[in-house]
This record gives sequence, structure tokens and C-alpha cells, in this order.
Amino acid sequence: MQKAETSINSLSPNKDERTWAMLSHFSAYTGCVFPLGHILAPLIIWLIKRDELPLVADQGKEVLNFQISMTLYFIGAGLLCIVLIGIPIVIGLAIFDFIIIIIAGIKANEGVKYRYPLAIRFLD
Repeated sequence: MQKAETSINSLSPNKDERTWAMLSHFSAYTGCVFPLGHILAPLIIWLIKRDELPLVADQGKEVLNFQISMTLYFIGAGLLCIVLIGIPIVIGLAIFDFIIIIIAGIKANEGVKYRYPLAIRFLD
């Protein structure tokens, strides 16, 4: 019984891998400070760590897909602000983006391969 539990645990990502996967999600918040930081920071983490950490390779692509999708959604909502309907959409998207990144970061820290809702799969 002990050996079966050990083999299952050895398949789970180690702490370093889970931490980098979590940081790739939370790095999207750099977009609040730097223009396009929400895409560039996860991209840098993904490019540096994708070959050595499989969870980061998977979650890095997921973050990039989601952040590119959100950028497109924000552009569309911004255009709709001309007719005022875009204002609540922008607010809703911002709240959704903020909350879902936290959920994804927590799941990545648990070693779960999280899939963002509404993400267009640009990178596969």
C-alpha cells in the first residue's frame, strides 16, 4: 500500500513547479502597472521555464491564451462604450479577470491544470 501512494505522489508537480505555475498566473497583474504587462510577464515566465517544468508549460500557455482573449474582449467592450452599453461590460470584464486569475493561481499552486473559461485557444 505504501508503494502505491508513493508512486502517485511522485507524479504530482513539485513545489517549485507549482510555485512557478502560480506566478505565471499572478504575473498577469503586471498589466495594471505596465502596458501589455499582462501578456509580456506570463510570456517571459513561459519562455524561460517551459522546457524544464511541464506544469508551467501548460499553465503558461493557458495564461497567455486567456490574457490575449481578455485583451480582445476589452477592445470590443471599449468600442461599445461609444453607445454606453460597453461601460458595464468593461466593469464586468475587469471584475471577472481579477477574480478568475486568483482562482487559477490557487489551483496552479495545488498542482491542478486549470482551464480558463472564455479563453480562445491561440496557443495549443
